[in-house]
Amino acid sequence: MPIVIKRTFSRRTKFVRASAKVIPRQHSKDSSQSGTPRINPEPVPLGHQEDSGLEDIEDPDDTVVRNKGCSKAILKHRFTMDQHPLIPDYALRLPLIKDLLDTQTSGAQDEAALQALTWLEGAAPGQGPANRYGIQALERQDHVSYLRARLQKLPGAAVFADASRPWLVYWALVGLSMLGDDISGYRERVIETFTPLQNVSGGFGGGHGHLSHCAATYAAVLSLVTVGGAEALEIVNRKAMWNWISQLKQSDGGFTLSVNGEEDVRGAYCVLSIVAILGLPLELAAGSDAKVSGLTSLTDGLPEYISRCQTYEGGISGSPGSEAHGGYAFCALAALSILGEPHKTIPKYMDLPSLIRWLSARQYAPEGGFSGRSNKLADGCYSWWIGGCWPIIEAALNGPTLSSVHPSWKPPVGNLFDRQGLIRYILSCCQEPGGGLRDKPSKNPDGYHTCYILAGLSMTQYTYHYSTINFVESLEQHRGATSHPLSELIAEIENKADSATSSHISSAFSWVGHRKLKSEASLQIYGDEDIVKMIHPIFVVPWGKAEKARVWFQNLEKF
Repeated sequence: MPIVIKRTFSRRTKFVRASAKVIPRQHSKDSSQSGTPRINPEPVPLGHQEDSGLEDIEDPDDTVVRNKGCSKAILKHRFTMDQHPLIPDYALRLPLIKDLLDTQTSGAQDEAALQALTWLEGAAPGQGPANRYGIQALERQDHVSYLRARLQKLPGAAVFADASRPWLVYWALVGLSMLGDDISGYRERVIETFTPLQNVSGGFGGGHGHLSHCAATYAAVLSLVTVGGAEALEIVNRKAMWNWISQLKQSDGGFTLSVNGEEDVRGAYCVLSIVAILGLPLELAAGSDAKVSGLTSLTDGLPEYISRCQTYEGGISGSPGSEAHGGYAFCALAALSILGEPHKTIPKYMDLPSLIRWLSARQYAPEGGFSGRSNKLADGCYSWWIGGCWPIIEAALNGPTLSSVHPSWKPPVGNLFDRQGLIRYILSCCQEPGGGLRDKPSKNPDGYHTCYILAGLSMTQYTYHYSTINFVESLEQHRGATSHPLSELIAEIENKADSATSSHISSAFSWVGHRKLKSEASLQIYGDEDIVKMIHPIFVVPWGKAEKARVWFQNLEKF
């Protein structure tokens, strides 16, 4: 009979099914044990040969269970809670049940899990010391040095990334900011780098002479927002940007990533982020194809387009009919949160229970990290692409809070994923000795993974709420004492039209966040020295930077 076990983590679906052959062991006559059959912690293959190198294992009820696909290499990872009393059992062993079908994918999964176990145990060569929870400390200075080097002259071999110049800068700047490094010294170089990448027709290209692209423009704008300052923000040609974005609008509601380019959810998220931060009008520019087709606004048909991207699995694909993917899931949820209040837009346009099931199935044990798609391996970058979905989902379920939220306030819906598991994967498996963060222990670090893994770590260390306050109040509350000239603008801007007007979108500026309380010490398995800075849950920039930029752009003359 199939055995069905509901677990905290799931490989493919909410339930894991496997057939197991249970072989009761012969007891002596004086044995009083009942020997109730159950799944063994380390199952072994059905029907294996005696000389196959596989062995039977006795469970606590003295029952031998044979199951598919477990070798002696796996059996050596037989840790007990007595040896590691502060480390959860799931982080010290392989899953209780394996699929009966051996494939290349399942073999790769077994190998990745075994690698993770070595690092989670703290037994990997070159791995730093662990705290009492079995977690390695954040090697902050090593990561700072690694990211600083990414902002220096790169070797000739990096020419393959010539079309990704804005991304290389963005990943390094945001990563350094989360680590608490002062990035103000890079402002002038960022301006010099991006000024020639901006096209007269609007938007930024990925390199010199390249056509404007949504992804490159998103990275360029957010890099300028991250370094901040009027001299950085003023290089953006807002009117040309608005005209160019209008050309990307499609009659089905979505956006292409470039003129006559591919259309997917990334375009929707990138465009909405740019429009929201720059305070661009929502009306389509005259002469754009979408306006000729009868649309009037950049947002016309967009939530419906995003809704059509949800798949039969419950996840979200890049375009209707494609495979669900973690990166697209975040882009879709963030886009809906820019379009309106998440507790209204997300339940309206998403099958929320189905989406939650799919997102939950992305977290694996023993790794604790997330995969981006079904039947794929855990990858550190999804610490953000999947992990970043959870604050938005929780806000959609909890609804808005009052304008001032005391840190002791407890939302109706708490954590929907295992924060501890993700923290373990990040700090124990993703840190490269010497600096940088990586996909998994078998991979090399890079700027992309370093940035988004740190973003995932930040997300685990803070609690986010969608608030009833507008973006100006949010800025005033969380940026601390205002400094010239921003403080002088606040009174003037507050007298303008309400932030949620029909001509602009501002809902993404109504988030508040705070560090987890000391009273939640049972959930803090890392040291205070491992805490990174908070980031914006929608724009993925240092906390308060997007609000400052929006205030600055809002004060400019309309065009």
